[in-house]
Formats: sequence, C-alpha cells, structure tokens
Amino acid sequence: MTTVYTVGSLVSARGRDWIVLPESAPDMLVLRPLGGGDDDIAAVFPDFEKVDSAEFDPPSAADLGNAHAAGLLRSALRIGFRSGAGPFRSLAGIAVDPRAYQLVPLMMALRQKTVRMLISDDVGIGKTVEAGLIASELLAQGGAKGLAVLCSPALAEQWQQELRTKFGIDAELVLASTVSRLERGLDLGQSLFDRHPHVVVSTDFIKSTRHRDDFVRHCPDLVIVDEAHTCVAADESGSVQNQLRYELLQRIADPKADRHLLLVTATPHSGKESAFRNLLGLVRPELAKVDLGSEEGRKLLAAHFVHRKRADVRRFLTVRDGLADDSLAEETSFPSDRYFKDETYKLSPAYQALLDDAIGYARERVTAAGGQGRREARIAWWSAIALLRSLVSSPRAAAQTLRTRSAAAKATTAEEADRLGAPLTSDSSENDALEGLDVAPGAAIAEIAEAAESTEVSKAGKGDTRLAELADRAAELEGTAQDLKLAALVRHLKGLLAEGYHPIVFCRYIPTAEYVAEHLDGKLGKKTVVRAVTGTLSPQQRLQRIEELADEAGDDSAARRVLIATDCLSEGVNLQHHFDAVVHYDLAWNPTRHDQREGRVDRYGQKRDIVKIITLWGSDNGIDGKVLEVLIKKHRQIRKDLGISVSVPDAASSGVTDAIVEWMLMRGRHREQETLFGLEELGAIDDRAAELETEWNSAAERERTSRSRFAQRAIHPEEVAREVAAIRDTLGRSNEVRGFVRHALEALNGVLRDEGGGTGDFTVEVGGTPAGLRDALAPVLGGDAVELGRPVPFRTTAAVARGEAALVRTDPVVGALAGYVLNAALDGKADGPRPARRCGVIRTKAVATRTTLLLVRYRFHLTLPSRSGERELVAEDARLLAFEGSPANAGWLPAEDALKLLDATADDNTDRDFGERTMNRVLDGLSATKQHLEAYGEELAAELLASHRRVRSASGEIVRGVNVTAQEDADILGVYVYLPTSGTGTLTATVAGGAA
Repeated sequence: MTTVYTVGSLVSARGRDWIVLPESAPDMLVLRPLGGGDDDIAAVFPDFEKVDSAEFDPPSAADLGNAHAAGLLRSALRIGFRSGAGPFRSLAGIAVDPRAYQLVPLMMALRQKTVRMLISDDVGIGKTVEAGLIASELLAQGGAKGLAVLCSPALAEQWQQELRTKFGIDAELVLASTVSRLERGLDLGQSLFDRHPHVVVSTDFIKSTRHRDDFVRHCPDLVIVDEAHTCVAADESGSVQNQLRYELLQRIADPKADRHLLLVTATPHSGKESAFRNLLGLVRPELAKVDLGSEEGRKLLAAHFVHRKRADVRRFLTVRDGLADDSLAEETSFPSDRYFKDETYKLSPAYQALLDDAIGYARERVTAAGGQGRREARIAWWSAIALLRSLVSSPRAAAQTLRTRSAAAKATTAEEADRLGAPLTSDSSENDALEGLDVAPGAAIAEIAEAAESTEVSKAGKGDTRLAELADRAAELEGTAQDLKLAALVRHLKGLLAEGYHPIVFCRYIPTAEYVAEHLDGKLGKKTVVRAVTGTLSPQQRLQRIEELADEAGDDSAARRVLIATDCLSEGVNLQHHFDAVVHYDLAWNPTRHDQREGRVDRYGQKRDIVKIITLWGSDNGIDGKVLEVLIKKHRQIRKDLGISVSVPDAASSGVTDAIVEWMLMRGRHREQETLFGLEELGAIDDRAAELETEWNSAAERERTSRSRFAQRAIHPEEVAREVAAIRDTLGRSNEVRGFVRHALEALNGVLRDEGGGTGDFTVEVGGTPAGLRDALAPVLGGDAVELGRPVPFRTTAAVARGEAALVRTDPVVGALAGYVLNAALDGKADGPRPARRCGVIRTKAVATRTTLLLVRYRFHLTLPSRSGERELVAEDARLLAFEGSPANAGWLPAEDALKLLDATADDNTDRDFGERTMNRVLDGLSATKQHLEAYGEELAAELLASHRRVRSASGEIVRGVNVTAQEDADILGVYVYLPTSGTGTLTATVAGGAA
C-alpha cells in the first residue's frame, strides 16, 4: 500500500531529506530539498524508489561548538534559503542583491493584476535588474508562465546571460542566426515560442511580417522591451523600421491579450511629446490622451511609470525621504562626476594639403550634381560628408572611403539616397541600431564623377583617377610623424596610464579603430595590453575579446588595459569593471552618442569616484571646433544643470552640421579655424546654432518639468523601508554576511588579508581550506583560482568583476561557503574543521542568568492567487528564540534580545563534561517549549500574511486570495546555552530584557 505524505512533511529519499510540495500525488511525489530552491525540485515515484518519512534529528550534546557556532549556523542557514516565505518569493533564489530603490518597480508591479510598466530610470541605475526582478517574481508566483525579451541583436546574448546568471531564467536566443537550428527541432505544426517558454528575441528579426504573426499568436504572457523608445515613432514620417516595431508592439500590447508588458528605456521623452504619448499608449491606452497636467492624469500615470535620476537614489531610505531615522539608509556608489578635458591637435602640412584637395574635389562633385537633378545632388551630398568625416577620422578610414563606392549611389530617388546615406555619415538618434554603422561609408560615385569631367572645374583629370590619387596620399600619412592626431592620442594615453586609469578609446569607423590599435601596440609600455573591438566581431566575440584583454592584463597593479572600440560598444554593454576613462578619438555629430559611450563606464559598480573623459578635436580641420562648441559643450551643460542627459533635437542638430559642411564646400580653402568662424559668411551657421539652442533649451525645460511632474509617487519610501527591513530580517543584512565570511574562512584555515583604504574589502587564500570547500568553490571561482592559490577578492559592493566575490548572500562564492558550513554542521562525522555546530555552552558576561538560544526552522503553506488560479507553495524561514531558566519554566525574551546573544563572547572556560551534562538537561526538557514554538509560528504566519497583503494592497482581488499557515512541528536546528560568569550580576540587564 502506498503511503500518503502530507504537503510540507519531510521525507527521506536518494540519500537526503526533502519537503513534500503541493503538486504531489499518491503515486508521484514532487519534492524540494530541505533548504533548497525551485531549481532543485525533483519528482520521485514511491513505487520505484525508496521513500521514508523523515524526522529532523535533534542536536547532540557531544557535538559542542564555541561562541561563534550559533551565529555561523544561523547565517549559513539564512544565506542558503532559496524559498523564502515573504511577499517577494524570488529574492531568496536569485543571484543578485537588489538595491532598495530597485524594489520600487517590483512593488508597483505586484499591485497590478496585469503588469504594465514603463521603467525609465537614468543610465547606469539598473533598469535591467529592475525588469529582471519583476520577471522572476511573476514567474515564481505563477503570475506568468513564459518570458520574451525583445532587444537589439547586439544585446541579445547579454540579456540571455543576465537572465541566466542573475535570475536563474534560461532563455533561448531567437535571432536570424539561430532560428533555422531552433525550427529543425520542432514537432510538426509546433511554434518555437511554444517549445521554448523563455526567449530573447531580436526585435529587428521578429518585426518582419514573415515572423511577426507567429510570434504574436504564440507570444509568452510576459514581455520585456529593451530600448523601447526605438519602437515608437513621433509621426508618420518616422523610419520604416520604427513603424514596423511600433506595429508589432501595438499587437503585443493589445489589452484583449491581457499580457504583462515592461517597457525599458532611459530616454522615454527625448523632446518629442507625440513619441512619448505613443509609448505611454502601449502601457495603457488611456495614457495616450489623458491630460498629464491634471491630478487625475498624474495619478493614472504614477501607477505605471518609474522615472528617476541618480541624485534621487544615491542615498535612499533616509530622513530626507520622510523616514524617522537613517537606520535603513542605503548608499549607492555611483561615480560622483565626470571630469572633462578637451585636447586639441593640428594637422601636419601634408595632411592639411590632402584635406584641402579633398574638399576641392568634393565641391566640384556637389556643384556638378546640382545641375543633374535632386537624386544626384543628394548622392553627392552624402558622398561629400562621408569623405570629410573619414578624412578627419584617420588616414586609413580616408583611404578606404575614397576606394569604396558610396552607399547612397545605388539609390533611385532622392529620398532613398537620404535613407541610405544618412545612417552611415551622420549620428542621428533616429538611427535604428548601431550595428553596421561603423563601416567606412564610401565616397566613390562614378556617374557623377564622369559628368563632372565635362565641366570647367574638373579639367585636372578623371574623377576615378583623382580619388585613387587622394587615397594613395592618405595611406602615406599613416603613423605619428604625419598623423598628429594619433601622436596626440599617444601622449594623452600615456598620461592616463601613468595616473592608473584603464581607458576606452572610441572611434567612428572600423578602419580607424584597427589603425589606432595597430599603431598603439608597443608604444604604451610593456605592461599595457591594447586590443580592438569593432563591428567585425559578433556580439559574443566582442565580450570574449574584452574578457581576454582583462585576463591578459591580469591582476598586476602595474598592468594597464586599453580598449579601442567603435560605437558597437556604446550601447548596452557594461564595461565599468574593467575600464574607468573614455577618450573620444572621433567627435560624434550627436552628443547623445558621447553620453552613451561615457555611460559604459560611468555607472553603478565603477570603483572610480571620478570618471575621466578626454575629447580630441582638430583646431584647423574646419569641422571639430564648431561641433564641440555648439553640440558637445551645450549637451554637457544641460546634463550638469539637470543631472540627466537631454537628447539633441535631430533636425536642428543636422541643420548646424549641414551648414558647416555647406560652408566648407562652397567657401574653399581656409587653414585657420579661428578665422573661418569669425567671418560674416558664417552667419548661416550661427543662425542655425541659435535655432538649435532655442529648441534644445525648450526640450530641456520639458524634461525638467517632466521629472518634477512625473516623479515616482506610487510607492512611498516608508513602504519600501518596511519591506526592506523584513527582507533583511529574514535573509540577513550586509554586515552579517561579511562577518560570516570572515569568521567561517578563518576557522576553515583561509588566509585573510585586509585591503587598505578603509573599504572593508579583503582577500582570502583558500589553498589551505578543506578539500570539500575547495571543490565547492572551484566551479564558481574557476579551477585555476583554487588550484593556483590565487587570492580571492571579497568586495563590499554588490557589483563585482569576474573572479571577485561580493559580500552579499546571493553571491555564488558566499553561497558555496554557506552550503559547506551548513552541511558540515549537520554532519557530526564530517572530516576537518567545522566552524558551525548545533550545540554550545558558553560562559559569558552578556547574561545574568542561564539563557538558552534556539535556532528554529519554520515551514509555511502559502496560497497565492494569480491570473491562472490559486497556487499553493511551501516556504521556509529561520528564527532565533531565547528564554531564561529551564525549558519547563521558560521566561521568553523579546526577539531583539535573542539576536543580541549572537554577539556574546566567551569570557570564561567551560569544562567539556560539565557542558555536555548541561546541554543534555536542556535537550531532555525541550519538549516543554513546543506549545510556545507553535504559537510563535502562528504569529509569524500572521505577520507574513499581513506583509503579502500590504504589498498587494492596490489590488483587492489579489489581496483576498492570499493565505499563509504554519506547518506543525518546527525543526530545532540549534541549541545554545549561555551561563553567567561569577560576579556578572546585572552587568547586561538590557540583554536579559527584564524577564523573570
């Protein structure tokens, strides 16, 4: 006859203890390991495998530990919890320790039955983590069954890695390069979106009509859209690609689909009200038209919109936020500022002559094309810009551009010429993606050159011959002797490296980046490693190249890293762990691009308080000075005034750069830029610059108003503080984790060395620790680190580089250590040192009478409603309870006094035989505490129920369905007896709590 096991009971199978979960049936048990998470769940068939009822063995008086034993066991247990009972089910099981401010979007989401959010926090605050928290929580609670992330193909693999490593979500990549392989594995008539519940999808791939319909029909019930601002258009004139993306999102966001939708972008507004309204309409249709200036409109938006800058969250949960004190205050270590330095260079005589001749040639072609028609004029225009920008970039980019056919040359209309030419030559924020935009643009246009041959201005020779001659002259200018821009870069990089910086050098074109990397190699010192990353590499290869660069430079404090990159790395990729300075080798014609580049290193986790930014500009090339003055410096000033970036209005910005190019082409040769821009002929440029400034200031003012009007008001900091306190009480605080790691590793023969600077960071050599611990650490640290005895850095920040460990409970290294300590404590026969024990008898001045501390593990049954019905779960929690006197006449202490006992020190020796006799007497009488332990479990269940209801307070339907009950027979994991030393008296009456 098959034994029926109740939900929440303990069973023994496969050599370990398990908890029976609600999904079990008489012939199949669904089990989770004691203390384990959802990833460890297994199905066991009692008819084929041995399953026995299990009882948790009581502690043994023969296995006494020291004064640290109780604290270490409690910490190891709490760190190891992967299925907490609180309202945030997923927090115990994810590998990221969220900042308190990152819980705000999660709390907002849990108050909505169908989650619709626009997450628009500033660059570097952690929008990916905020979206991941909501996704993992909805999946953990059963509110969602599948997840799709829509993003650019360049960021797809990074999203996949973030979901897997931080949130335990395995998502399949759906890209143009993977879809054939995925479809081969499908059953007849099956959609790959049914086969794979979690996917990361290229927005550009899936928006096509061929794939869009299948995706919409089988789309998961939770969708995250990254860089959502690129998926809406301000009006009908938006790009075709934007329109296709918008049409796709409109179908996904259809209210009839009842689908969770998270839109993620740092630039929701960008100065375009209509685009912003279209974005809001995806979240909730009413938001597209509601009066956001009214109280009703702001209230409606507040439930769905998170829009904060760094200053709002740098110090969070403080008195300034309306709290009574700063006990829960959290400081987030963003860099405090960017230090800008604009460095100039001049062209060599040979380079200046080449530029002048190229301008003359471009002028001839534009003039000739003007008489042929509008199409030819636009092709010649984009060709001229390509030629000028590549010449200013580098000799190699110039040579390649001169030898390459213009992308616009194949256009059949003027409009098509603009569509083909603009992305490769301008830096408009309207460009759909950065992929493929770092190639040399091409300037050769055979038919226009041939037409120019018959004009007076082209008697010097054939067009193709002149292009080839110019290309040959450009190639001869390579190297620091003739390319003084490169020479200036070498000089400034040496200065940065001498100050200890690891810079990224951003270039506009692939040939320039390869040229710079080639000529820097060997010129910056023996311990400096230089590598290039461009669009010639796949997104995964780019990340691998960066990691290879970091590995090659190693841990030597004298080693330096220099990365040469194009703008393929200016969006989405986090580089703050390896680099801390940016050099703009080529000026972008859109300052937003500069901000994106700088944002790769100026973000949470950057160890430098000041990120250094160097901008190189040519004082005599006719372009850079005005771009720097009108665009770059204005952008910096707005960012400084507002604390955030405001995108430059594209049309007005293009007007300025067009005016500069027009003047250069029509004016002819002028060597001194100071003279050029002092002339009255430059009035057109000044007029357009004034128009740009007016429009830009207006956009900045709208952004300022928007930040004030749409400030996060849906969740008050007091509500966050209450939940943060509950989370820390259940899962542990940062100082507890740090103390646990230090005490445990010291007891396990690790060699600790504190790092200077008062940061609290330290390193540990683990070579002398037990083999079992080394085996547990090897997979998360890498075998080499353990085998070679490389010191492991432990950091007080949660944002750490590869090979480092964060002093947070969710770090894999901390988790492996906690698992080893817990298992060793529960196994009295384990070999080697065992820092944590389940029993202890300590003589201390911290108590005035005999006091017993119990470490108790409770199990709870949770009923959580979701859109698909109620879901029953079993969760765990660990608590400390303390009483004075004997178990039969226990005087129970307040929870805070029980916690203080963990800090008690042994002030006198305890005879071992006496300790065992004392412990046996306490253990024999523990049955008398059962009634109190059960009553306390019911109190905890009531507190947890209130917390669940609080978090879901805005949705009455969800609140009514929540229920929490305690499982009978809690597990007593640890028993610790504290005895007063002779003469203690009332030394620590505060700990005794005044109980009888």
